[in-house]
Amino acid sequence: MSGQRKRTVVLISGRGSNMMALVEGARAADCTYEVAAVISNRPDAAGLAWASEQGLATAVVDHRQFATRATFDSALAETISGSGAELIALAGFMRILGADFVGRWHGRMLNIHPSLLPSFKGLDTHQQALDAGVKITGCTVHFVTAEMDAGPIIAQAAVPVAEGDTAESLAARILAAEHRVYPMALRLVAGGQAVLRDGRVVHSSGVNQGDVLFSPSDG
Repeated sequence: MSGQRKRTVVLISGRGSNMMALVEGARAADCTYEVAAVISNRPDAAGLAWASEQGLATAVVDHRQFATRATFDSALAETISGSGAELIALAGFMRILGADFVGRWHGRMLNIHPSLLPSFKGLDTHQQALDAGVKITGCTVHFVTAEMDAGPIIAQAAVPVAEGDTAESLAARILAAEHRVYPMALRLVAGGQAVLRDGRVVHSSGVNQGDVLFSPSDG
């Protein structure tokens, strides 16, 4: 790969399975990003131990140690800056970040959400999909904005809803798709192939014109 990889900090609050997928994606010789550090707001986050075992720098900024969101955001920003980050990837980071923090990282902070946005924002997305009776749902990688789950969409993956699905079974299949689409989306952003322009993401590569996903099957 020509050029320098974009230094990326991954923020987690728990097991960090998407963080693991991003780390694994960075092992590819042609990857456009590197994971510079993994930071959590919870000292007991299971993903921190895994990241340390991989030889990655880790840090904790415990939100419970700060009286206000602004002071937490400030401490988090200082820790991120210390890593030399160029991009931030939220991977199960369960804290709402303030508008000033988000604005500072405009167009450089990504998140993954387990639905096809703009449908099913917020929590309990899988149950929302089941309650709505949709036949196809999925996951979305988007840039973070001050409005939750409303940032410009970078990439999406579609997942069919099966008869008899529970929120748990649907979540498991969507999570597998998340682990594929998140590294791809970060790679595109870091490589300059996905660019934020006038509030929308523009891709220099073509869209996927492969097989159409039908649910139920049309066969």
